[in-house]
Amino acid sequence: MTKWRGSTNWGVCSASGTHLLSCIALSTNLQEVAPMKSALLRRTTCLRPMLLCVVMFAQVPLFAQDNEKVEPPSAADLKPIQEQNEKLRAALDVLRGKQALQTRDGQALLADVAVFEKAATWMLRFEEFPKKDYIDQLRQVSEKGTARAEKLQQEKADWPLQSGTTVRGYVSAVDGSVQPYAITLPDDVNPKEARRWPLYVVLHGRADQMNEVNFMHRMDGKPLSQKDDQPPQNWIQLDVYGRGNNAYRWAGETDVFEAMADVKRRYRIDDNRITLHGFSMGGAGAWHLGMHSPSLWASVGPGAGFVDYYRYQKKDPEKPDQRLPEPQHTTLGIYDSIDYALNAFNVPVCTYGGENDPQLLAGASMTEAAKQLNVPLTLIVGPKMGHAFDPESQQQFMAFHLENSAKGKPRFGERRHIRFTTRSLRYNNCDWVTIEEVDTVYEPSVVEAKVNDAGDVEVTTTNVRALRLVRDVATDAIIDGTVLECRAAAAGLLPDVFFVKTDAAWQVLGYEESRGFSRNHERHKRHGLQGPLDDAFMSSFVCVRGTGKPWNENAQQWANWTLDRFSQEFAQWMRGDVRTVDDSAVDEKLLAANHLILFGDPSSNAVLKKILGDLPLEWTKDRIRIGDQEWTAAEHGLSLIFPNPLNSSKYVVINSGNTFHEREFRSTNANLFPRLGDIAVQKFEVGKSGGFEEQTVWADVFDANWQLDGMP
Repeated sequence: MTKWRGSTNWGVCSASGTHLLSCIALSTNLQEVAPMKSALLRRTTCLRPMLLCVVMFAQVPLFAQDNEKVEPPSAADLKPIQEQNEKLRAALDVLRGKQALQTRDGQALLADVAVFEKAATWMLRFEEFPKKDYIDQLRQVSEKGTARAEKLQQEKADWPLQSGTTVRGYVSAVDGSVQPYAITLPDDVNPKEARRWPLYVVLHGRADQMNEVNFMHRMDGKPLSQKDDQPPQNWIQLDVYGRGNNAYRWAGETDVFEAMADVKRRYRIDDNRITLHGFSMGGAGAWHLGMHSPSLWASVGPGAGFVDYYRYQKKDPEKPDQRLPEPQHTTLGIYDSIDYALNAFNVPVCTYGGENDPQLLAGASMTEAAKQLNVPLTLIVGPKMGHAFDPESQQQFMAFHLENSAKGKPRFGERRHIRFTTRSLRYNNCDWVTIEEVDTVYEPSVVEAKVNDAGDVEVTTTNVRALRLVRDVATDAIIDGTVLECRAAAAGLLPDVFFVKTDAAWQVLGYEESRGFSRNHERHKRHGLQGPLDDAFMSSFVCVRGTGKPWNENAQQWANWTLDRFSQEFAQWMRGDVRTVDDSAVDEKLLAANHLILFGDPSSNAVLKKILGDLPLEWTKDRIRIGDQEWTAAEHGLSLIFPNPLNSSKYVVINSGNTFHEREFRSTNANLFPRLGDIAVQKFEVGKSGGFEEQTVWADVFDANWQLDGMP
């Protein structure tokens, strides 16, 4: 472990004369700080060291709160802004019809305008006016959008190469919504030149009152810093919105990578020099994305972000009254970054915590976990600092990341040694190693691969039953002692080589076998097809309403309410509208491109009726039966995720949206974990104040073959 001590205020100082920490500066005032305590609490992982320490602290406000109640704007105050937004919407309709804007670049410019209209619409829709000046922010954002539309109509868009910080938009594949991000450009960026630029990806802290309008108000139009004692900015910076406050999980995680992809489409980015960091909630996001996908980054810089659900929530899983029920307890392994400490071996990590900040425990526990695994990790401790940076520590922090950005991550052939672990096939790759299948879901899967002096790669595995290596990495692959061809495998016709474990030993697949493996005819859990229920909402999905007569009216009302709740919560908390169609509208094109989220029962939903025979359950008018368990269909709702029998590369989901709800969104981000696993049955009854009350009576996860224990 390397430990630096220094001192800085993250929220005051900019780094190296830039806005590198601009959105993290925002987070010092808007952070989420939740309680943590006690021993390092395990589930089943060997990666968690035994740390015995108790930290107690109080909640810190997300914003400086006004004591006086803020009255919402009057209808008269809002009317001119609504008219302005209608004008902008009409201008967008005209622009979308222009032939000159049908190119990729034209569509990007359209998104840059549409994001202003979307921001204003969402603020008005959810009446998000927590402070008096928010109506002024809304007015300014609407005016900026209108001004951009006029410039684009005149073919005089001047923001694409504008130095300093501007807000851009992109259309998300998840739901078709327009999402914002901020980009900071140096003076001399020109996509037509050969130069490739480093990229800094910055994740903001929790800001409960920061909607799109407030984000855009804070970011758009900021000039480059011009401090004489600091060098000029020599990188492009992406400040991610992340669909609000979700710790960059689920659709918020997808937002990070979609925003990065949009920046790469517009500018020449050096993929080997991408730096990731954030503070508070952004620090939790940096731990998450940095440790789950370590080979993407030149370096990772998490500041004061949580890494472990139980400790962060001051709970002890060894105590029955504090341990989450299954499968919630097990599926915490998807996100708990401390379970992924081994992956710091593959990327330089420098973390920070103030000496008096309870969140220092997160960085300290990650550092200790890494130390136990003989993995280097740098920890900077700010003397006498709370939840903020001091100047000296910030300089050390930035020096670390600037040095690694200049160096860049290893190019192909330079990385000779990989140590990688995962608990979910959602996160299955590190450079030239990909875990394709596991033996036991949510248990640690570990691969250590090292190219020896003879040019062969020596691989040891734990809980891995299928593996893929880049073909040119080695002559032979020696996997758990079995020597197999690598470079010459599959007649050298494929870029990657597939290896599968049998009862006897590991085997290498030939050309046709490799193509068949990729098609996944056996319907095994694979990357992007591994569950749980919430995983379906990280990529393109469409909700499908049943239009037929239901078996049970009460159950149909519950299904309708579930869809309505999901639509409302996704719009408010994930900042996009779910796409919904009738079952009669499902065609081959829609099937090919989307996960299908079906609502109703096999009598009311024609698509559900069509696939029922391929699902691992029985469902009639009277009962729902799974294995040797059954429930009355009129009083119980089934929720399930499964490979779609009509398109096995996509999911089908039954009667579920995200399995966490408004209460969890309003509380700590650590609560945004899966509630129902892959399959669940809930007893429902009409609530006293409307809607339904639900009780989960059974839930589970499918195994690696999409089967349940005890079922054929």
